[in-house]
Formats: sequence, C-alpha cells, structure tokens
Amino acid sequence: MTEDQHKKYMLRAIELAELGRGSVSPNPMVGCVIVHDGLIIGEGYHEEYGQAHAEVNAIASVKDKSLLKEATLYVSLEPCAHFGKTPPCADLIVKHQLKEVIIAAVDSNPLVEKKGIQKLEQAGIAVTTGVIEQEVRKQNVRFFTQMEKKRPYIILKWAQTKDGFVARTNFDSKWISNSLSRQQVHRWRTEEDSILVGTNTARYDNPRLNARDWYGKDPLRLVVDRELKLEESLHLFDGQQDTIIYNNKLNKTVGKTEWAKMDVRIDAKEIVADLYARNIQSLIVEGGAAVLGDFIANDLWDEARVFTGNAEFGLGIPAPVMTTIPTAQYTFKEDLLAIYRNHD
Repeated sequence: MTEDQHKKYMLRAIELAELGRGSVSPNPMVGCVIVHDGLIIGEGYHEEYGQAHAEVNAIASVKDKSLLKEATLYVSLEPCAHFGKTPPCADLIVKHQLKEVIIAAVDSNPLVEKKGIQKLEQAGIAVTTGVIEQEVRKQNVRFFTQMEKKRPYIILKWAQTKDGFVARTNFDSKWISNSLSRQQVHRWRTEEDSILVGTNTARYDNPRLNARDWYGKDPLRLVVDRELKLEESLHLFDGQQDTIIYNNKLNKTVGKTEWAKMDVRIDAKEIVADLYARNIQSLIVEGGAAVLGDFIANDLWDEARVFTGNAEFGLGIPAPVMTTIPTAQYTFKEDLLAIYRNHD
C-alpha cells in the first residue's frame, strides 16, 4: 500500500481510539483497523479500562477469520506483550498469523516498549512504525506524560473577571463565567482522573467537583486541608465520590473519603509525586490563586485553560498572570476561553 493509504487507515484507527476518552485511563486510548485487499474487514478500540484491548475487539469483529492471514492490521499504539488486566495482544496477532502490522507510536510503558514489536517480528510478521506518530502522541499526551515525565498530565483551570480577579476580597467567586462555560468545565471533568482545590476554595466556594452537567465519570476529588479545619458539612465530605484530603495530622479512610497525612508542607511537588505513586494519569487544578500559583512557580503544568468573563470586581484576589501567548482561543457566549500550553 502507499503511504497515503497507510495514513488513511491509521487516521481511522485514531478516530476509533477517541471513543475511549474518559473511560480507559490509566491505559492509553487505542484504535485498530484490519484491512484485506483494500477493504476494512474489522475495527475495534479499547472501550473501558480492564476490558479487551483494541486489537482484540478488531479481530473479534472480523467475520471470516481466514482472511486475517492476508490482512494488514493498523493499530495506533504498539500491541502489548505482557499479561496485565488482559492477555498480550501481540500473542493474539501472532496466533492469527496476520501478514503485516502498521503501528503509529511505540509504547513508552517499560513493560511494553518494543517488546510487542519484537514478538511480532520474531513470528515473521512485517512491522512498520511511525505512521502519523505525532497525532497519536498528542491524543495520548496524558499517557506519554505519565510514562516519560513520571507525573500526571496537569491542567490549570480558572475563571477571571475582565479586570483580572479570580474572586472578591471575601473569596466570593460566584458567576464570573456563564452557564455554557461551566458546562464545558463539567465535560472536562469527565475526561480527567483527578481535580484539586485548596482550603479557601473548598470553604468559600463549597464545590462538589463532580460532572453533574455532563455525562461521564466523576474525577477523584483532592483538597488541601493541612490543619483539618474544613467543616464536614461541605460538599467535599458528602461521600458521593472518591476524595482525598491532604493534611498534616492523620491517615484515615471512611467510605470513599481518605485523609492522607503528609509530613511536609503539602505543595505542588508533593501532591504530584503522590498522584504518580497512585497511578493517577491526569489532574485539573481548579484553584484557588495560591494553589494555581504554586503549580506555576514549580513549572508543574502542561495546559492552562482560562475563562475571562464580562464582570469586573474592581478589587479582589488577582488571577495568575500568564507570560506566554495563548495557543488557541474560543468564545462561550460572552466568555473568552484562552488555552496556554507549556513546553510545546
């Protein structure tokens, strides 16, 4: 096949992989397409963590398995070669004796990296890698960040007034952004593993940090409460979703709520290290200003998503100042969303 044909089928595999967003973490999103004589005879993607991988679903979808010996399999990420939640996909491909495997990106997981490719080549299967690799790395930036930088992918998010404040002097920050912007935030929550707020945001905003305005899973809630002074009547203590309270006093778990004691000052570095140890692949930092500033000062962020509304406070708590130019901007009715990227 030509290079353009390879790209066409791989783009379809990437399109399929996207269907798993929000459901497969900490695994990567993966799509697979099987082609015989110029026709797609099978498709699949990794649908949910712990369930069958893309290659398994694609092979299962092929009605006439005898065609597999003369077929080419396109997969957006290197097939696994180890036993995890499911058996190795490389073994299944070898079992069905596919003629050729085209891979977009090599898997950075040390359990997989190039081992799947080696297993395929040792079985006499022709392997090609690097077909539109950057598209897959971008799609799975959370996975690759975790594997290569040894930390979760970090998104900073805040809403600010037109005159640059995230809250009034009494910490009130209600209604800076509009309902459409807030719905978009709930959508983001379904796509990420965890979400963090500081003590003041927890107390004065009393957020739920769930995804009630969008269909999908709720993220793991994280809150910093060093001295355990937050009132247990707050929504964060409602026991409705997994929650970690970072503090300096005790370790305790009650239902879905864990109090995690840290012997240090509980800053961005320590939180990020703890999340990596827990295999948490992504984090949204929602504030307040001091928490956001700590992540920025430590250069621990990958994206910043900043809504600017029409309101003006005159006085208040200043928003973090971004020194780079936005890579993208969008409007949500009267709100402006600016996207900043770090280390692009």
